Amino acid sequence: TMKNPVPQAASLLLEKLMLLVHIRPLPAGSGGETPPPAPGYYDTSCFKRGDLLEVPRTLFIHFGIYLGENRVAHLMPDILPSITSDRRQIQQVVTNKRLILGVIARTASVRVDTVEDFAYGGSILVNHMDRLFEDQVLASEEAARRAEKLVGATAYSLLWNNCEHFVTYCRYGAPVSFQTDKFCETVKMIIRDQRSVLASVLVGLASIVCLGVAPSTTLPTIFIPFFLWMAG
Repeated sequence: TMKNPVPQAASLLLEKLMLLVHIRPLPAGSGGETPPPAPGYYDTSCFKRGDLLEVPRTLFIHFGIYLGENRVAHLMPDILPSITSDRRQIQQVVTNKRLILGVIARTASVRVDTVEDFAYGGSILVNHMDRLFEDQVLASEEAARRAEKLVGATAYSLLWNNCEHFVTYCRYGAPVSFQTDKFCETVKMIIRDQRSVLASVLVGLASIVCLGVAPSTTLPTIFIPFFLWMAG
């Protein structure tokens, strides 16, 4: 067992608060959004309709369902579907600003993008989660049709409706998020140990960065309201 898991847990919590919502990193010196790779960057010949695609990031994983013909359905926080019905604007690649505002407003959309726009330069794993569900894997066509039926505006919740919930519902029939489970376990671990000054400091910093909230030396007064707000 770990001698003192709280500092590590608090660090993970801070990282999740900042990065779990799919914010794309910008290269050093960049003043704007990073353009996605050019079409043809990925070899899609090994993908089949209904495949579950994963793009591992440094601290999280983004998920989508392959629909064929270089198209991927995936759920992303986005503010635009709640303020406009202009499909041309909504279909443009989601910027970090749109994404962050979508998280704040708890709005999202299940959208269809090219593989390049979906992966944004990251490596792609195919059906990597199948091993966790064994006999629950639905037929590929059923998975693809489920994804297509859900395309459009939807609510967003880090705990109840994120990109992982979307793909596990489509491919396995039940919305599950292992990333969320790990996140909640981290929160419980920190709350159980009120003695950790480091945990309080890190969560306070996360609150300032994410919400502009003044720090507090008492952990629950900072984090629990934010946690419940995100849970929506």
